[in-house]
Amino acid sequence: MIKSMTGYGTARGFSGSLEISIEIKSVNSRYLECSIRIPRIYISMEDALKSIVGKYLSRGKIDVFVAIDSSKAKDVDITVNSHLAEAYISTLRKLANDYGLSDKFSVIEIARFPDVLQAEKIEADHVQLASDLCALLEEALDSFNEMRQNEGAMLYRDIKSRLGEIERLTMEAEKLSPISVEEYKNRLEGKLRDFLQSSDVDERRLLTEVAIFADRVAINEEIVRLKSHIEQLHNLLEVDEPVGRKIDFLLQEFNREANTIGSKGNDAQMAKVTVDLKAEIEKVREQAQNIE
Repeated sequence: MIKSMTGYGTARGFSGSLEISIEIKSVNSRYLECSIRIPRIYISMEDALKSIVGKYLSRGKIDVFVAIDSSKAKDVDITVNSHLAEAYISTLRKLANDYGLSDKFSVIEIARFPDVLQAEKIEADHVQLASDLCALLEEALDSFNEMRQNEGAMLYRDIKSRLGEIERLTMEAEKLSPISVEEYKNRLEGKLRDFLQSSDVDERRLLTEVAIFADRVAINEEIVRLKSHIEQLHNLLEVDEPVGRKIDFLLQEFNREANTIGSKGNDAQMAKVTVDLKAEIEKVREQAQNIE
């Protein structure tokens, strides 16, 4: 089933005490353009995330926003320099003993001495974080794809409906073609009779002129090709793979045949059918711009 290039998906989770949120947005593009917005400290993980996105999409402009909240993380560890603390206490007791001072002092007083307490930042486990980020990205991409599939289903129904109208107009143009030739024959014969002021018209000359006209306005080849293109588009809509580029190309061929039919048409009825046909093809082309 076809998928739309536009979509949205999110996922939230944790890696240890780090809270992670991922948001994905996409719009139409001829090629795959992926932008990863992630805190600079984790920029080394960007390529791995892009690689995962590439497995899910073949084209479209994709923006991935990664937010990592470390406010609840226990990323600082306080340690005691025991040897230094004992040295301070021993020295203080000696001073108290030598000068007859009180040797009562509190923990806070000892802790205030330089380097007794040492704060060390705990480095995040980047290997685990990368693994958790990738898993969350895939979760976000699953919800993102679900939305794209839903939009793709709507595109499918709309294009199918318009293809039915294109088929009807193609058959109408096919029926009108021989009528226009017969009308031309009658008009030409009438003009010749008026010009010659006689009912004696050279039948061979008349048939030759009509044959030349019929060849000039014949749309059989265009109708056959257009029917073939319609069948191909029906088939492409059923393929479970990215077909947007193929549909783009095929619709160019639709327009080529419709333009040729229009240029060969020589009456108002055929002109109206051609205009309606080109309008439906354009509507399909507009919808196809959203297909991956």
